[in-house]
Amino acid sequence: MPALSPTMEEGNIVKWLKKEGEPVNVGDALCEIETDKAVVTMESSDDGILAKIMREEGSKNIRLGTLIALLVEEGEDWKQVEIPSDVGDTPSVTAATPTPTPLPASAPAPSLVHKTEQHSGKLQFRLSPAARNILETHDLDASKCVPSGPRGIFTKEDALRLLEQKQKGRPLESKPVVSSPTLDKTGVPVSPLGKTISPPSARPTPARPPVSMPGRPASMDTFTEIPPSDTRRVIAKRVTESKTTIPHTYATADCDLGAVLKLRKELSKDDIKVSVNDIIIKATAVTLKQMPDVNVIWDGVGPRQLQSIDISITVATDQGFTTPIIKDAAAKGVQEIAASTKALTKKARDGKLVPEEYQGGSFSISDLSMFGISSFIGFINSPQACALAVGRARAELSLVVDEEGNEKLQQQQFMTMTLASDSRVIDEELASKFLVNLKANLENPVRLALS
Repeated sequence: MPALSPTMEEGNIVKWLKKEGEPVNVGDALCEIETDKAVVTMESSDDGILAKIMREEGSKNIRLGTLIALLVEEGEDWKQVEIPSDVGDTPSVTAATPTPTPLPASAPAPSLVHKTEQHSGKLQFRLSPAARNILETHDLDASKCVPSGPRGIFTKEDALRLLEQKQKGRPLESKPVVSSPTLDKTGVPVSPLGKTISPPSARPTPARPPVSMPGRPASMDTFTEIPPSDTRRVIAKRVTESKTTIPHTYATADCDLGAVLKLRKELSKDDIKVSVNDIIIKATAVTLKQMPDVNVIWDGVGPRQLQSIDISITVATDQGFTTPIIKDAAAKGVQEIAASTKALTKKARDGKLVPEEYQGGSFSISDLSMFGISSFIGFINSPQACALAVGRARAELSLVVDEEGNEKLQQQQFMTMTLASDSRVIDEELASKFLVNLKANLENPVRLALS
């Protein structure tokens, strides 16, 4: 399993494009792999014959470096290919219960505690994908439970049983065999030392949190665990890193969209279809060109000013959001930006983005106006230093001065923009000036044609 994106840790096999026994040349498409960002075609780096597919279509959560197929050289008997002994995600050896040593008849019965076989000093198990997800999510130790699946596979049911025992606060082990106590003449049990055994005191049973178990009726407050997709797992990681490692500073401004809406109406008469968001992307790129100190990233050591202005746009998909990039946006016209945005949005929702279409970027824009959101706060997509959150246009009555100097009430269309900036790179003054210039460019869109 190759690394097809910088943040990829696992992949899913969507479809094999070659069959066993078919010849393969360098550059041929072997299979489609779902990464944390998109579905990417894996190409062969060698010539030969596809001898054995180790991971079938639909295989999920395959870790990087796991063997998924075998190639042999042309002329070799591909049907007799030697399969390596270790082909699992993790070192895979079935846990076994050792054969008990016969004991003399007089020896007491030992506790029936299962043991796990050790190899090379490590406990090793064959885990199903669902079991691995439950173990990792709840930080469970698989060695405390004997696998019950075929060929010693540690199944989802084993993991759920281990989780239930953890929540009950008891280790998962078999109960030892205990002989019946001796009774005195009155029927009271006594110990081997002759002491009377007091009955256990009545103690309240602690409340046990309910656990969702397959095949059992639901009880009150039960829950169903939803395994996260690769994309959702990466989003969670990136958002957490952003909010915990980047010092966010926020600035908000209201912009009059009257001129933008008028320009869009005029363009539509010439059958040029652009959205307000397309014009915002163009205006942001022009403002970054006017203020290159904002077109920067934090590379972990210090700020780095970028020459190209690449705008990342947030696109919502069924798996979560992704951020395709409008490359060199300042050099593109609004119509060209509109075409690029439409094409990238479709590819993102179809899961067909290639790495170069979503890796990088110098500035992010998130627009929730289509959901009726007036304003919101975004987060910075590291290593970028800024993220602009755009709300919907709303009508408001404002007091304006006409050409004759008279004040009057007039309805205007306002939009709220909130800029999140990395204060390690962009201070409050620079962020405020950027918003002021962006607002001026949007309220006077003729400036966009001059840059």
